[in-house]
Amino acid sequence: MTRQPWTTAPLVALDLEGTGGQDRDREQILEIAIVPLDGGFPDMTAAWDTTVNPGRMVAPRLWIAGELTGNILFTAPALDDIRAEIVDRLDSRIIVGHNIGVDWRLLRRLVPEAQPSTLIDTAQLYRHGHPASRRWNLVRLLEKYALNAQVHQLVPASRPHRALWDAVGAALLLPSLIEDLPSTTSPTMEELTHLARVPLQGKASRMGEAEQVALDV
Repeated sequence: MTRQPWTTAPLVALDLEGTGGQDRDREQILEIAIVPLDGGFPDMTAAWDTTVNPGRMVAPRLWIAGELTGNILFTAPALDDIRAEIVDRLDSRIIVGHNIGVDWRLLRRLVPEAQPSTLIDTAQLYRHGHPASRRWNLVRLLEKYALNAQVHQLVPASRPHRALWDAVGAALLLPSLIEDLPSTTSPTMEELTHLARVPLQGKASRMGEAEQVALDV
């Protein structure tokens, strides 16, 4: 990792919506969003998102948006149809996301050919600066840093727990968390990686979406 400014690094925000960790090896991706960062902020002209046909019916669950259940996904592309697009958008990039280890665990299993260079977790970055906090879900942090209006402005047709909304939210949250660090200078990419990196080969938490949603209340 170089000592370049973090704002010039090839960052992309990623979010997946899945059937849930309780499905274990049967868990499927229902939606994916990938949003490049330009100068440290989301570049919506290059953003990409799509629903994904999981190949089976998805029962309604608390953490799954209603648009991602039942027959609605049957007209969406299958994962194999978008596999090359995902790889092209992630290879050699630095992935940013909130609790990104959970998303990466699922993506690494289903799209093992994707080869990003690093994972940066905004939840871990927040916990670094607020070690006593027990509330670090994305919705709550976007409220804390007064970013909700910006998210809605950039993705007016989306909402929390949809992939594009959450990816844009993580992309906007990153610079706010960096500004909140005690250092008076903006960190290099090397320093940011030291604070918030999640190992590419490590085991992510298997926290189910039900527990994650419970943290939002």
